[in-house]
Amino acid sequence: MRIAMWSGPRNLSTALMYAFGNRADTTISDEPYYGAYLHHSGAKHPMNEIIIESQSKDPDLISSALTGPVPKPFKIWYQKLITHHMLPKFSLDWVGKQKNVFLIRSPAKVISSYARKRQNPSLDDLGFLQQKNIFDYCLSLGQEPIVIDSDDILENPRASLFALCYALGINFDEAMLSWVAGPRAEDGVWAAHWYDSVHKSTGFSKPPSSTPDLGNEFSDILNIANGLYDQFNTIKIKV
Repeated sequence: MRIAMWSGPRNLSTALMYAFGNRADTTISDEPYYGAYLHHSGAKHPMNEIIIESQSKDPDLISSALTGPVPKPFKIWYQKLITHHMLPKFSLDWVGKQKNVFLIRSPAKVISSYARKRQNPSLDDLGFLQQKNIFDYCLSLGQEPIVIDSDDILENPRASLFALCYALGINFDEAMLSWVAGPRAEDGVWAAHWYDSVHKSTGFSKPPSSTPDLGNEFSDILNIANGLYDQFNTIKIKV
């Protein structure tokens, strides 16, 4: 099985990748389109050139690799994919070959977390619209994509991951609930900038009890993102 986990940035996506990476039957890939996205978009991120040089810049080669056989001896290939990395000129033809899951999070929490790492994010930087577009594309293929909320995972990791595994048609594994602190060999080179919190963690912690107050600075982005989040919220896995 090839699992395509579609997430925006700052959305528990790395912790969830670590959870799956702790399964004995699963191998993981970390944001395979990041370098191609930076190269083709001209976007400037921390560690820009290092990231570009660390990965293939050809989206067709990347998609061909992601749809190939699951690496032996594993049965599951978990692919962490960031939605805004999929530029409009990058083909989505390959996603019909994957088991597609969409990880959502309260937009205010995403924006607050992202802005602490990279100032003045735009709507495109945060991946909300791209996530909905990819979801709609999966629907057009006749798929029924899975949607799960990161706050639900944090609130009740065992029940949420059990429900996610059930939806995927795989057995839940207790090993998904904790991991050893520190980096993983599969981390992208950008981990040095973005992954400090998850590297200190050994499992899922309770979500913040309150939603960040962003003031008026991101009101336009928040209005659009909240509308999309509300749509996903009606169809997410209920725990």
